[in-house]
Amino acid sequence: MARTPVELAGAEPGPPFAITFDGRDVPALPGQSIAAALWAAGILAWRTTRDGGRPRGAFCGIGQCFDCLATVNGRPNRRACLVPARPGDRVTTQEGHGRADLAV
Repeated sequence: MARTPVELAGAEPGPPFAITFDGRDVPALPGQSIAAALWAAGILAWRTTRDGGRPRGAFCGIGQCFDCLATVNGRPNRRACLVPARPGDRVTTQEGHGRADLAV
Protein backbone atom coordinates (compact mmCIF):
# COMPACT_ATOMS: atom_id res chain seq x y z
CA MET A 1 0.00 0.00 0.00
CA ALA A 2 1.74 3.18 -1.21
CA ARG A 3 1.11 6.36 0.70
CA THR A 4 2.20 9.88 -0.13
CA PRO A 5 4.28 12.10 2.17
CA VAL A 6 1.23 14.32 2.66
CA GLU A 7 -0.75 11.33 3.95
CA LEU A 8 2.11 10.13 6.16
CA ALA A 9 2.57 13.55 7.76
CA GLY A 10 -1.15 14.20 8.05
CA ALA A 11 -0.60 17.49 6.27
CA GLU A 12 -3.54 19.49 5.05
CA PRO A 13 -2.09 22.16 2.76
CA GLY A 14 -4.12 25.19 1.87
CA PRO A 15 -5.66 25.59 -1.55
CA PRO A 16 -3.36 25.57 -4.57
CA PHE A 17 -2.49 28.76 -6.39
CA ALA A 18 -0.77 29.58 -9.67
CA ILE A 19 2.70 30.77 -10.51
CA THR A 20 3.96 31.13 -14.06
CA PHE A 21 7.02 29.63 -15.68
CA ASP A 22 7.99 31.17 -19.01
CA GLY A 23 4.36 32.25 -19.41
CA ARG A 24 2.88 28.84 -18.56
CA ASP A 25 0.63 28.47 -15.50
CA VAL A 26 2.06 26.10 -12.89
CA PRO A 27 0.11 25.01 -9.79
CA ALA A 28 1.79 25.40 -6.41
CA LEU A 29 0.83 24.62 -2.83
CA PRO A 30 1.42 26.76 0.25
CA GLY A 31 4.84 25.93 1.70
CA GLN A 32 6.32 24.64 -1.57
CA SER A 33 9.51 26.11 -2.89
CA ILE A 34 9.55 27.29 -6.48
CA ALA A 35 11.75 24.30 -7.36
CA ALA A 36 9.26 21.87 -5.78
CA ALA A 37 6.35 23.41 -7.69
CA LEU A 38 8.28 23.24 -10.97
CA TRP A 39 9.32 19.63 -10.32
CA ALA A 40 5.72 18.66 -9.49
CA ALA A 41 4.68 20.14 -12.87
CA GLY A 42 7.32 18.04 -14.66
CA ILE A 43 9.67 20.98 -15.26
CA LEU A 44 13.20 19.80 -14.51
CA ALA A 45 15.35 22.65 -15.89
CA TRP A 46 15.01 26.42 -15.54
CA ARG A 47 18.52 27.67 -16.16
CA THR A 48 21.10 27.25 -18.88
CA THR A 49 24.84 27.29 -18.33
CA ARG A 50 26.79 30.29 -19.52
CA ASP A 51 29.20 28.05 -21.44
CA GLY A 52 27.35 25.78 -23.82
CA GLY A 53 23.76 26.57 -22.80
CA ARG A 54 23.28 23.23 -21.03
CA PRO A 55 20.05 22.86 -19.00
CA ARG A 56 20.17 22.97 -15.21
CA GLY A 57 17.59 22.63 -12.44
CA ALA A 58 17.70 21.52 -8.82
CA PHE A 59 20.78 19.50 -7.86
CA CYS A 60 21.35 19.61 -4.10
CA GLY A 61 17.93 20.94 -3.10
CA ILE A 62 19.27 22.62 0.05
CA GLY A 63 20.78 25.87 -1.24
CA GLN A 64 24.43 24.81 -1.27
CA CYS A 65 24.94 24.74 -5.04
CA PHE A 66 23.83 27.21 -7.67
CA ASP A 67 22.32 24.90 -10.28
CA CYS A 68 18.74 25.93 -9.47
CA LEU A 69 19.17 29.64 -10.18
CA ALA A 70 16.09 31.19 -11.76
CA THR A 71 14.76 34.64 -12.49
CA VAL A 72 11.83 35.28 -10.15
CA ASN A 73 9.66 38.36 -10.61
CA GLY A 74 12.37 39.92 -12.78
CA ARG A 75 15.13 39.31 -10.23
CA PRO A 76 17.84 36.92 -11.47
CA ASN A 77 20.01 34.55 -9.43
CA ARG A 78 17.31 33.33 -7.06
CA ARG A 79 17.88 29.80 -5.73
CA ALA A 80 14.58 28.18 -6.63
CA CYS A 81 15.03 25.49 -3.97
CA LEU A 82 15.02 28.15 -1.23
CA VAL A 83 12.46 30.66 -2.52
CA PRO A 84 8.93 29.96 -1.31
CA ALA A 85 6.35 30.02 -4.10
CA ARG A 86 3.89 32.88 -3.75
CA PRO A 87 0.65 33.42 -5.68
CA GLY A 88 1.36 35.20 -8.94
CA ASP A 89 5.15 34.67 -8.95
CA ARG A 90 6.64 34.98 -12.44
CA VAL A 91 9.53 32.56 -12.98
CA THR A 92 11.55 32.66 -16.18
CA THR A 93 14.40 30.57 -17.49
CA GLN A 94 17.71 32.15 -16.58
CA GLU A 95 20.49 32.12 -19.13
CA GLY A 96 23.87 31.71 -17.45
CA HIS A 97 24.22 34.09 -14.54
CA GLY A 98 21.34 36.36 -15.47
CA ARG A 99 22.97 39.79 -15.30
CA ALA A 100 26.61 40.59 -14.76
CA ASP A 101 25.91 43.05 -11.93
CA LEU A 102 24.16 40.31 -9.96
CA ALA A 103 26.31 37.36 -10.98
CA VAL A 104 27.26 34.76 -8.42
